[in-house]
Amino acid sequence: MTETIFMIHGMWGGSWYWKNYKSLLEKEGYRCVTTTLRFHDVSPENAPNPKLGTTSLLDYIEDLEKKILSLGVKPIVMGHSMGGLLAQILGSRGVAKALVLLTPASPAGIFALTPSAIKSFWSVQTKWGFWKNPMRQTFDEAVYSMLHLMPPHEQKEVYDKFVYESGRAASEIGYWLFDTQRASKVDESKVTCPVLVIAGAEDRITPASVVRKVAKKFEAVSTYKEFENHAHWVVAQPGWQEIAEFAVGWIKQILAKNTYEKP
Repeated sequence: MTETIFMIHGMWGGSWYWKNYKSLLEKEGYRCVTTTLRFHDVSPENAPNPKLGTTSLLDYIEDLEKKILSLGVKPIVMGHSMGGLLAQILGSRGVAKALVLLTPASPAGIFALTPSAIKSFWSVQTKWGFWKNPMRQTFDEAVYSMLHLMPPHEQKEVYDKFVYESGRAASEIGYWLFDTQRASKVDESKVTCPVLVIAGAEDRITPASVVRKVAKKFEAVSTYKEFENHAHWVVAQPGWQEIAEFAVGWIKQILAKNTYEKP
């Protein structure tokens, strides 16, 4: 039976940025299902939906869980950045056969506000009320935090596709201590499927030092791999194939061993 991979993008993104991975994975025989988060299916040139600013991680999870359950199979869930955190939450709900976390955002309990992460969100965090409004990085912040290993013309091409993101979701990740709902909380004891955690040594927005803590949180079931000369934008930066092929190899290995949790 063809295995299904359910792919979740990160902040400011859309299903468009899985183009490279989707092509490679489909050539390997996998069925790929990409999704676009709530209020992200808009033109980058348009004003964001005003409801986006107060959209919670839990709202994203509600939509994603419904989509996964509608598939009729338990998929391998792959998430990048914030999508990696959403994948962790879904894993704790038992709807994933395995998790592939690409430079993932960290859950509650892990302090992620490193100096480079703060710099990555400086224009956002210095605006009063950012936690309840749509927000987007400046071009310079996006380059510094995520796109610095890409050629200049590609940096601009990617940034021009970015839409607005939820200020609430961002605050639930970065300022989880003040979130009464604990939206970013993940109970690691409920994540029983295999987990691959990938970090980029040059990542500034989710530094490898933070991603290692994510892997440790799931150490009973996790495999950690850190790639030198890679930053945050592992979905398309030069050498992305190296990471994608490593993920494919890991997936084949865990499927061959049949160690994943049965549906």
